[in-house]
Formats: sequence, C-alpha cells, structure tokens
Amino acid sequence: MFRIGKLVLLLGVAATALLGCNRDNVIEDQGPDLLYQKGFDAMGASNYAGSIQYFNALEARYPFSPETRQAQLDLIYLYYRSQQPEQAIDAAEEFERENPTHERIDYCLYMRGLIYFDQAPNIIERLMRVDLSLRPPKDTLRSFSTFQELIRRFPESEYVPDAHQRMVFLRNRLADYENHVADYYIRRGAYVAAINRAKYALEHYPEAPELEQTLQILVVAYESLGMTDLAADTRRVLLQTFGEEAATAVAQDRG
Repeated sequence: MFRIGKLVLLLGVAATALLGCNRDNVIEDQGPDLLYQKGFDAMGASNYAGSIQYFNALEARYPFSPETRQAQLDLIYLYYRSQQPEQAIDAAEEFERENPTHERIDYCLYMRGLIYFDQAPNIIERLMRVDLSLRPPKDTLRSFSTFQELIRRFPESEYVPDAHQRMVFLRNRLADYENHVADYYIRRGAYVAAINRAKYALEHYPEAPELEQTLQILVVAYESLGMTDLAADTRRVLLQTFGEEAATAVAQDRG
C-alpha cells in the first residue's frame, strides 16, 4: 500500500512538474534521458527545487530505468542541500533497502552520517555558551554509528577519510556526555550507575581526551564503594596515562 501511495504521489508531482516545464517552453517528455538531463542541469545551476521536480517526475514515469537509479541518489543530495534532512535520510534508506548490492551504498551511508552530523549545535548555541554535554546526543550517536558502519562495510570507500575525521569529533562529544551522566550519578550517590557509564565510555571511546575525567570518576566511585583495590588500579592507570597532576587532582576536586 505504501508503494502504491507513493507512486500516486509521484505521478501527481510529475504532472505538476511537467506542466511547469510547458510554461517554460520545455519539451514535456522525451524519455528518461531528457528528464534526467533537465534535472541534472537544474542541480548544476543550484535550482534544487526544480531539480527535485524533474527527478520525481522521472521516478514516477520510468521507475526501473538506469537514469532513475541515478536520480534517486541525486535526490539524497538535493534534499540535503535544500534543508530537508528527514527527506534526505528517507531517500537514502529507501535506496539502500531497494538496492542492497548497489555499488553506491557507501554514498548513502556517508550522506546519512553527514546529515546526522549536521544536526550538531549551531553557531548561535556555541556563542551563547550552551553546555552541549548536557544534551542527550541522539543525532551524534546516530552519525557516529553510521560512519562506523560505512568504514566497516566499505573500508576502501572514498568517503572513509572524511568519515574518520568526523568520528573523532563525534567520539569526543559522546565521551564528554558519558562523563556528564556519570558525574551526575556520583553527586547523587549512585556509584554503581556511575561506574557503568564510565566503563561504557572507556570501552567505546578509548582514545578520547575526555577519558582523563572518566578515570577520575571511576576512582571516586570505587573509593566511595570501599573498593580500594580497584580504585588503586584505576589511579595507577590514570597516573601512567595522564600524569601525576591528573592522578592527584581526584582528591582535590572531590575532597
């Protein structure tokens, strides 16, 4: 039912788009090649709305043509550039479902990761000094996981280097958030919960610079529970990894 409904909608969009083409004295339809070329030209001219109309018309009229497959990939980018992130993600996920062995699946994954990445706080929030570690990083985690899947499935993809760089930023923010939650538990005496969050950060974001604070939180939680051996072991790791100042700062900060 969903596919039928979508086809009906696309046919309506196609009719509207082609009527608009007629007003501009453009030939209504000379096959998938012409429709795709018109959409491609509109995209090159940054006429994203017009390009979307052409590609939707192409998909409605010629759903199984090679040009339509390419147009479906282009639509991901067009929705992204025209500030329609939900439509872009839907288009990418639909292409993946319908073409699981297509050679451009890596592009779909990259675009999904990029769209989630761009949901990060904007410059206004940064200028207003909003504490970003307080906000549950739903889109941050989605972006990290999607880039991780891209690298795992397509290690030779041209998008892997950029995905790696973005994951460093995402990893640091996620580790920072785990520290915030663990510290929240510490201050309320929920030491076991704090240990679990700290261990999660150590396991999933092992190279994040925020792990200095993670280890400090673990020391406090272990000591508060009377687990002196584990506290001593963690303090030793803290000393070896981040130096004496980091190890001694635990007692000073919490004392």
